[in-house]
Amino acid sequence: MGSRVLVVEDDPAIQALLSFTLNKAGFEATIVASAEEGAAAARDALPDIVLIDWMLPKMSGIAFARQLRRDARCAGLPIILITARGEESDRVAGLEAGADDYLVKPFSPRELVARINAVLRRRAPHAAETVLQTGALCLDPASHEVTLNGLRLDMAPTEFRLLRFLMAHPGRVFNRAQLLDKVWGDHVFIEERTVDVHVRRLRQALGESGESLIETVRGAGYRLAAN
Repeated sequence: MGSRVLVVEDDPAIQALLSFTLNKAGFEATIVASAEEGAAAARDALPDIVLIDWMLPKMSGIAFARQLRRDARCAGLPIILITARGEESDRVAGLEAGADDYLVKPFSPRELVARINAVLRRRAPHAAETVLQTGALCLDPASHEVTLNGLRLDMAPTEFRLLRFLMAHPGRVFNRAQLLDKVWGDHVFIEERTVDVHVRRLRQALGESGESLIETVRGAGYRLAAN
């Protein structure tokens, strides 16, 4: 499953373009037409990044960006504003409202995907569609392949997402609640001990290196060993 992108755009033609481009690039896109629908979608399932058109009905995109930044649950969401307004003052206003980037229409599909990945690399590296490597361990989100010492490993989707998140933050310790939030999503309600089961399966998938790569930090959580 690719990174989750919430698109708030009311123009049907641009909705179709964004949906096609994002799905082709491997993202999981949710398209809504208003800030109100965007807020409801974010409440239902927190996305990895939000694309917001400046000119929306009822509430403007810039006002919606400010609303997201005031919400503790959504405050850290990466945001890209999409607009036909390309003046410096407009770009500054968008960035001051909390946007991480500003994309001016018309834009190419290639630029859109590049901007999304650039923001994700800065703000949410576990969600970026870029190859991750730690020592001899390599994970390619695009091909959904994991290799260790050049050998391809078989890995179930949940273990793949767990490894992807840990590889994006090598050496950092995460407790069970944090892993549930970041890997499974904050809208999913399952027991924290479920994390232990999937960590065990991930270690098994990594073979003899599993125990040394995925470390247990007693009383704190799990981490990927940093080289």
